[in-house]
Amino acid sequence: MANTSRIYLDWNATAPLLPCVRDALLHAFDLSGNPSSVHKEGRAARMAVESARRNVANLVGAQASHVVFTSGATEAANLVLTPDYKMGRSALRIGRLYVSAIEHPAVREGGRFNKDDVTEIAVTSDGVLDLDALKKLLEDHDKTTGLPMVAVMLVNNETGIVQPVAEAARLVHAAGGLMVVDAVQAAGRVPIDIQALDADFLFVSSHKIGGPKGVGALVTRGEAMMPKALIHGGGQEKGHRSGTENTTAIIGFGAAAAFVLDELVERNAAIATLRERLETGMRKAAVDVIIHGAEVERVANTTFFTLPSLKAETGQIAFDIEGIALSAGSACSSGKVGESHVLTAMGKDPKLGGLRISLGVSTSEAEIDLALAAFEKIASRRKPAGQAA
Repeated sequence: MANTSRIYLDWNATAPLLPCVRDALLHAFDLSGNPSSVHKEGRAARMAVESARRNVANLVGAQASHVVFTSGATEAANLVLTPDYKMGRSALRIGRLYVSAIEHPAVREGGRFNKDDVTEIAVTSDGVLDLDALKKLLEDHDKTTGLPMVAVMLVNNETGIVQPVAEAARLVHAAGGLMVVDAVQAAGRVPIDIQALDADFLFVSSHKIGGPKGVGALVTRGEAMMPKALIHGGGQEKGHRSGTENTTAIIGFGAAAAFVLDELVERNAAIATLRERLETGMRKAAVDVIIHGAEVERVANTTFFTLPSLKAETGQIAFDIEGIALSAGSACSSGKVGESHVLTAMGKDPKLGGLRISLGVSTSEAEIDLALAAFEKIASRRKPAGQAA
């Protein structure tokens, strides 16, 4: 019989709303003013938006004035990934976009670049950006077309593997290019400092850290160089993103950013202990389980694994029946379960499939033990090799 209580182990897809965020949202609903209005009600809304902006900036080691609120990370990616930039009043042209082969679809699609102007950067079999491959691509870049732009995620959303962003940025800047960092899965899980990363731009998402859905931010290291606006209109967000700010969601985002930054290291050390308990139990229950990226640096909360002879979609359904919510890779394709481009990039057989367990601040030892019981049951029901379930 399936479990009657549900266990949520899909925090990388969406983190449940934090209690402090819920409280902040309830307060925000009482703010009736438009943050662009000059009257008392408008000023109150503006103060709340700017407080949230400071919290998001603190989360990534940036200045508040360098935070541009968007509808989410996908919009932020599409805003920054464009060949058209301004350096002050002068036009600046980006000739080619280079993206790692393990990027989220929001980046792999290339934003506003033509498909022919997007090049993939290889990763190693461990799922880490191949810096030698990046260096060669930058050396071969045709400077007559414009500057190179490189986009690399700080933490992979499927494997949890931490990428060598600072090292990549040094190569990019030596070649005169721009560095864009997807920090969505890193926020709240590792310390982030846009200066230390040497990133020109990075973006984050609210609902990945326990905030509301539908809000994110593009963060810049400076203000001299900015992408051509994606959304035009009333000139909000200093003209970089027009449209009345989603005040309520932004306030929730700010509350989440403040929460996850506080005691970040201690909280993630506790989560790492839970993951170790999980992975030790998985290896005992199924000696053939493959935990991807286990030999390199990962964030504390993520386990991406393959059970040979078990299709990813079959495994996801089986865990769901047992009351366990997890993902078959990235939750970004309207519920589709397909071959993992991350496993393909790592040189693995994509038909193996992968399941992702991701933990969060409220995950308990009892939940881990119940998940392990379900794992053992599902693993024991697999068909022999060559007869995929």
